[in-house]
Order: sequence, then C-alpha cells, then structure tokens
Amino acid sequence: MNNSSDRRPISDSVSRATPTTRAAVTTPARTARSNLGSAGERLAVAELARHGYHICELNYRSLFGEIDIVAKDADALVFVEVKTRRGTAFGLPEEAVTAHKRRKLLEVALGYLEAHNIGDVAWRIDVVAVQLSPAGHVQEVRIFRSAINDMHP
Repeated sequence: MNNSSDRRPISDSVSRATPTTRAAVTTPARTARSNLGSAGERLAVAELARHGYHICELNYRSLFGEIDIVAKDADALVFVEVKTRRGTAFGLPEEAVTAHKRRKLLEVALGYLEAHNIGDVAWRIDVVAVQLSPAGHVQEVRIFRSAINDMHP
C-alpha cells in the first residue's frame, strides 16, 4: 500500500535529478547562417588589420552575451560587432544593430572591462558591416567607428 507520507515532494526529486544536456539542433538554415557569420568575421578581421587594428580576442562570451572581436586601435580598446548580409533584401548589415543589440553590446563591453580589471582606458564599440552579393561575393566591408556609445544605446 502506498502512503502519501512516504512520497517525496516533486521539488526534492527535481533538485536531485541529474542534469541532462541537449544537443544543439543543426539545420541547413542554421548552418548557412553560421557559415555566413564566420565568413563575415574573417573578412572583418582582415579589414580591421588592414586599418591598423590589433586583434586581441575573437568571439568573447560571458554571462552578459557575446562580442565578435576585441581589438586595440592605437591606445583604445575596441569591441567590434560584425554584421554580414548577402544581398539587400533584408536591408543593410549595419541596420541589423537594433536598439536592443546596442544595449546588449554596451552591457557586454562593460562586463569585459570589469572582468579583466580594466579601469582607466579609452574604449569604444565599432560595427563592421560586411556586404556580400546574393551569390556571396564581397561587395564592401565598412567600419563604423564609435558606432555605439553610452549616450545613445
């Protein structure tokens, strides 16, 4: 006979359960988007280096989010968001940096500075827009310096 007093509360069994991991779902659209983003980041790194930036870190991740590129430009630390578009059907790449994304980038940059104990240093957030043709050929790579700041997130 099963007595209700012998039962553990559901919360006890949930907290003792072994966590499971989910495999990331890889779909053709996700893979294509990832490949496009990776290609754009490679092109951005090359363009930034051509303009004298020193690349410090790629794809910095924290609890706050991700920054595509951390670089130095002269005496400034630069956080770089890369946006890549194939064709213009969905607008220009730089138009994809929404107000929400700007706030998130600012939050991640401030978190980076704090996590690395970087105090009194000049820093900014740049955006690199990579425009490809519908066939995937590079049309233009544009660097927008100081594209995001705390005055206009």
